Amino acid sequence: MKIGLYFGSFNPIHTGHLIIANFVLDHSDIQQVWFVVSPQNPLKKTSTLLNEYDRLFLVQTAIEDNYKFKTSDIEFKLPRPSYTI
Repeated sequence: MKIGLYFGSFNPIHTGHLIIANFVLDHSDIQQVWFVVSPQNPLKKTSTLLNEYDRLFLVQTAIEDNYKFKTSDIEFKLPRPSYTI
């Protein structure tokens, strides 16, 4: 299975995020998109972000009806800020 990883703060997740994820599914051979919630983006001030668990919950709620979408909290276990490449 080919999985696309979609990293972001998702502060909060919105229709634009979902449109991008659906576009990738519709126009590539990607079979699932995983939303990887970043608890602390190095380019954003912590004070401007909702709580990371609230953002994770909002992503889970937004995608719960689409079996091709999953959430990941892997970055919650990394040092902050996370510099994923």
